[in-house]
Amino acid sequence: MEFENIKLDITDQVATITLNKPERLNACSLGMADDIFIALDKLEDARALVITGEGRAFCAGADLQAKNDSALSGGQGSYAALLQHYNPLMLKLAKLDIPTITAVNGPAAGVGCSIALASDFAIAGKSAYFLQAFVNIGLVPDGGASWMLTRLVGKARATEMMLLGEKIHGEKAAEWGLIYKCVDDDALMDETGALAKRLAGGPTVALGVMRQNLAAALESDYATALVREAEGQRIAGDSKDAREGAIAFLQKRKTEFKGE
Repeated sequence: MEFENIKLDITDQVATITLNKPERLNACSLGMADDIFIALDKLEDARALVITGEGRAFCAGADLQAKNDSALSGGQGSYAALLQHYNPLMLKLAKLDIPTITAVNGPAAGVGCSIALASDFAIAGKSAYFLQAFVNIGLVPDGGASWMLTRLVGKARATEMMLLGEKIHGEKAAEWGLIYKCVDDDALMDETGALAKRLAGGPTVALGVMRQNLAAALESDYATALVREAEGQRIAGDSKDAREGAIAFLQKRKTEFKGE
């Protein structure tokens, strides 16, 4: 399927969504958000997802110059854009049943920062940076940033990012625990590809349950987390991959997971 604002490729069970408006630093218009949303329904053959940006940026935030974008029409327009476009995208990313990686190849600002940090593994090049730029234009963080940042780096650093609106470069982001890893720019896609291959070769059912349990644990008490783990173990334990794992262990050989 062809998209106007993104590229979608699925190779060796790894799906790659590339934000494809390099002349706009991949600023995320409502059309781009909708394209990503639709693309997430086309991943039937994928066991891992990579999101990256074309050119020298990951995503410069919402596209404030896109034609017919309701985000430009004041507070009510922004409210509608979030409820009808950006928020559904973020929720769909959160509910995927395959592991996700973002390869952050440059600026990740505004909602682009939220997309970059919504993955299970965010890998940044050294020239990349993360920016909550909203305060600089009199707006407030969105795309789930206020929920996400406090859980990733704590209240003090989340406050710094949101209220001061300063760039957090890749190496500092890794030191803070904001992202999984920072690597040399020219190693970014190789590192991402190796991790994606590893995840795509893993026990897909179990990995999907893990990412949902991790997300739920941020909102639940200990007893509820224990029950969710037991329910998840029932689901994973009935998978073909779990049977393969047990047989491979007994036979003292490498597992060959099929994602089933």
